[in-house]
Formats: sequence, C-alpha cells, structure tokens
Amino acid sequence: MSSPPAWRFGPRFGPNYFPIAVWLQNPANALHYREAGINLYVALWQGPTEEQLAALTKAEMPVICHQNEVGLAHRSNPIIAGWMHGDEPDNAQPVTDPVTGKKSYGPSIAPSKIVEDYRRLHKNDPTRPILLNLGQGVANDEWIGRGPGAKLDDYRTYVQGADIVSFDVYPVAGLRKPDGENYLWYVPKGVRRLREWTGGKKRVWNCIECTRIDGGKKATPEQVRAEVWMSLIHGSTGLIYFVHEFKPKFNEHALLDDPPMLAAVTSFNRQIRSLAPVLNAPTQAVSVKSAEPDVPIAAMRKWHGGATYIFSVGMRNAPTRGAFTVSGVPKNATAEVIGENRRISLRNGCFEDDFSPYAVHLYRIQKAT
Repeated sequence: MSSPPAWRFGPRFGPNYFPIAVWLQNPANALHYREAGINLYVALWQGPTEEQLAALTKAEMPVICHQNEVGLAHRSNPIIAGWMHGDEPDNAQPVTDPVTGKKSYGPSIAPSKIVEDYRRLHKNDPTRPILLNLGQGVANDEWIGRGPGAKLDDYRTYVQGADIVSFDVYPVAGLRKPDGENYLWYVPKGVRRLREWTGGKKRVWNCIECTRIDGGKKATPEQVRAEVWMSLIHGSTGLIYFVHEFKPKFNEHALLDDPPMLAAVTSFNRQIRSLAPVLNAPTQAVSVKSAEPDVPIAAMRKWHGGATYIFSVGMRNAPTRGAFTVSGVPKNATAEVIGENRRISLRNGCFEDDFSPYAVHLYRIQKAT
C-alpha cells in the first residue's frame, strides 16, 4: 500500500520505513526513545504547544497529534506527520451531572460523529493522514467498557473516519484476567478484524504493552516480542508502544526506567527496522502445520533481495512443533534462523522446527547461486 500523493507531510512511508511509535510522551524524552528505535510520537499531553513542537523539531521526532490552533498554525512544519481523533471513542465516555457534579460514564461517541469529524479534519488539512485509535472492544468481546447500546458492527463505521486505524488491547496487564498471559492472541485477533472492517484499504496499526500499567502483572520480554510479531504477521503496518504505569505510582515513561524491558524493546525495534524492506514487500502464501492442534502457528512469507523470508510465531502459551512447506525454493535449500545462530536444511521445500510457548522464529532462505 503506497501513501496517497496528498499526504505531503505524512510519515515517510516507503520501502525502508516502518512506523514504530510511542504513545503520549513528553518531548523531553524524544532522544531517549530514538535510541530505543522509536521513530514517531503519537499524541501530546494538552498539545501540541509551541514548546512541544520546538522540542520535537530539535530531536527530529515526527508526531501525530491533535489538530488544535497551534497545530494548524504549523501546517507547513513537517514535524507534524498526521492528525488524530480523541483516544478510544468506542469506549463509554465520562459524563458529569450538571446539577450534582457526580461523575459517571455514558455512551460511546457515535461512529457517525467520528466520520463527521474526519471530514472536518481532512478539510482543514488534506496533506496529512488522520489516525483513529480504538479500544480493546475491537478484540475483546467480553469488554463491558463500551457503554450502553454499543454493538460490534459499529466498528465498520468507526473505521471510515480515519486513514490509519489503530487499537489497543493489553492481554497481560489490561484484561483483568488472572491468566492474561494466555490471551496474547487477542492482539492479532484485533488486527485481523480491523483489516477485515477496512477491506484492506486503510493502514492498520496497533498498540503494544510493555509495562504493568495498573500495577499488576507485566508481560515478559518474550511475550512482548510475541505480541509484536503476531501483529506484524497478521498484517499490522505500524506499532505504538504504551509505556505508562499508573500504579503503584504514576510514571509516564516507565519503559525508560526498566532496563531489561528497554533493552528488549530496543532489540525488537532494531530488528524490525532492519527488516523494513522485507515487511513492506508483498505477502506470499506459506503452509505451516502445528503438531498440536490447540497450538496454532501463524506464518507470513515475503520475498526480498533474492531471498525468501518466513516469519512465524506460536500463537498459544504452550509448546509445539511446526512443519513448513515452502514452494519455489531450491530443492535442498537451507534456512538461516535470523538472530538464533542456527540453520535448518530443507528437503523438497519442507522443514520442521520446535516452538516453545509463544516462540518467534524468523527464517531466511537464500536463492541458489
């Protein structure tokens, strides 16, 4: 998918660019996030302000932000890469009784209102894409936070109100399930749904957890990596890391204060950016069969630079063994397992490999010389 010519100031979409963003962070930390492989900010607290845009410009960190008066005054500033709606309009919205002052929750924002706002935002500035981030109701059918009258079919209208459609679900830290680590598959479920609802005509991004958020469980680096590659393999074309913690005390940049997770996320981002030309190449068919029917393996095939790439991930919190069939490769080819310092021999285009729970295996099969 190529970006429309009208997106003169949009993200640098192209074969070598893959958007890896961070959600609602202080521009003062932009250089730290750049070091971690982040190449985009999404959302600014009560912004954009002149000071925020100046700091991001100095750090060379593009941002997708709200279209306020300051933002519109900077329409010629390429540091603004896009505009956005308010977050999670599909969730029940806070309301305050004008008489008693009592706070509660009312209905979600109507999908038709999002479409109406999209037209207004686009009219104000057609040179940038508009992003809509939806809540966990995209993937979690048990979610009660969508408010009265909401229905799943609403999403087919919501997605018409953006050029980039994203969503967030945090299986380990945000589902309020004692075994949230068994639900990582909610992440690709949401990606698949957004791709279906948009008919493959819009860019689909998604958010990734990497902190405790509300002070409970935190995904392990291995689980975060699985969520990342589940997203990519199922068609996500952009990632947004959610790095806040609200309990036991508020920490906007909790990822930066977690050296092991920060190192892991940095390594994931470095690998994604190195593979950007591959990820942006057309997807081809590949067959993989799991030895355990209850533990599916997801896989995606790409072709780039004379090599076939197979990206794969175990989709459940249990081990299995995968049997791959790859057409169109040399009869006795060898697959390099990227980043694992090992190789697997193929026979007639077939090979097998073991998967620990949520394991990610990335294979490169060189063309015969």
